[in-house]
Amino acid sequence: MIVGLITLMLTSGFAAACAYINIVEQPARLALQPAALWAQWQVSYHRGTAMQLSLAVLSTVLAVVSYALTRDVRWLAGAGCLLAIAPYTLLVMMPVNRELSALTPGNLGDQVVPLVRSWGRRHAVRGLLGATAAVIFVWALS
Repeated sequence: MIVGLITLMLTSGFAAACAYINIVEQPARLALQPAALWAQWQVSYHRGTAMQLSLAVLSTVLAVVSYALTRDVRWLAGAGCLLAIAPYTLLVMMPVNRELSALTPGNLGDQVVPLVRSWGRRHAVRGLLGATAAVIFVWALS
């Protein structure tokens, strides 16, 4: 089913982007001095938000379409994992995002590194939700 394959591809793209951020980008930014770390996080966060949001939304919509076409509840289970990303982001990640976004180069203090570390741990959960959805979609396609 082509819709299911596209759903899997987009979901895998989301999960892979999350993995890249946590495995490559996050350790690299944590090696920087606080001002550079914060500046890099700001740019990366805004660019990553647009990409990851579009992948998560499209994946969720196509998972529901796949369910409608097949009546296989595994598509809804995967869609549920993807849908869980939104409230998780709003309730768990947004407080840290707001704190980091409110900082300025003149008031970074000692808080920027612990905040970015916390952000990375929280972001990893989003990746796990996306990867779980991808595994469920592979199962649904098998």
